[in-house]
Amino acid sequence: MEKSMLRVCVVGATGYAGVELCRLVVGHPALNLVMATDRKQAGTRLAELYPAFEDVSDIVLSLPDPTEIAQHADLAFLAVPHTAALQLVPELLSAGVTVIDLSADYRLKDPVVYQSWYETPHTSPELLEQTVYGLPELNRASLLELSACRERGEAVLVAAPGCYPTATALAAIPALAAGVVSSDLVIVNAISGVSGAGRTPSARTHFCYANESLEAYGVAKHRHTPEIEQTLTQSAGHEMSVVFTPHLAPLNRGLLSTVTLEASKDIEADELQAIYEAAYEDEPLVSMLPAGTMPQTSSVAGTARAHVGVALDARRRRIIVASCAIDNLGKGAASQAVQCANIVCGLPETSGLDFVAPVL
Repeated sequence: MEKSMLRVCVVGATGYAGVELCRLVVGHPALNLVMATDRKQAGTRLAELYPAFEDVSDIVLSLPDPTEIAQHADLAFLAVPHTAALQLVPELLSAGVTVIDLSADYRLKDPVVYQSWYETPHTSPELLEQTVYGLPELNRASLLELSACRERGEAVLVAAPGCYPTATALAAIPALAAGVVSSDLVIVNAISGVSGAGRTPSARTHFCYANESLEAYGVAKHRHTPEIEQTLTQSAGHEMSVVFTPHLAPLNRGLLSTVTLEASKDIEADELQAIYEAAYEDEPLVSMLPAGTMPQTSSVAGTARAHVGVALDARRRRIIVASCAIDNLGKGAASQAVQCANIVCGLPETSGLDFVAPVL
């Protein structure tokens, strides 16, 4: 099949990240949504659950059967909870289907670390070595290597990063990679919209509970912590430790991560700004904001973009990055998965993603 007509299946299509993937694929010039699955809603039209798809897509949801997916699709996006991907990925790869997995199952390189944080054994640790962590700004070269493998007819696996790790990494990577950080401790305070908790309702995400309220949660035990540490360690070239505190905000979508790092004594604010500008100068979906400007979630909500801002607290020798701002369902999930798919499938990296946020 030609690159312009890649057949796509979205597994877990009724969750927020899954349905966002369906929206992006339907509007993509080179991807064709041929299948979407949901265990509970099989047999139901996607447009019945999400009327925005009326007269846009006639997809009827089916069960996530790997054999059926392999018969119809070249590429599968897995927008499923952790452990569900463990059951699907080996069979899909064996059947020749390239997989972009949005779950946490293949993000961590050490299966022991995975088991300790997710409280379940990893059942296909042999696949971890060949999996690429899908943060293009950090691992584009490895994603391009997967593209070469795919050109040879191989099915490949990409582990799409979590939303908090994405924003945190984009905020911290330039300083770590430039060697201007003098401590191995990173303090991360991040805020996410309610859609980050998923479609299944809970007491915490009930409107009356979440509206007009801010709350820290998962304090000192959030499962994204080892993923953040793994990514920042790769960037720094040595072991990094993270204190990560996530917060829930009464937003539909949007995420802001504020990262505090101890700066080298000789760094100046203009030099720091220049380091960040150079790091993101050629990145198609990351915007480095002017000195003195910090990002806001409303500027990136509904998009595939990230905005980054940086400031130096010269008095206490701290780098404070009050960005990165992303859409937790966009660059934090679905659009980043599509960005990775574009790269590994040999398509323009921003294909289907080059749009701006609504101004109101």
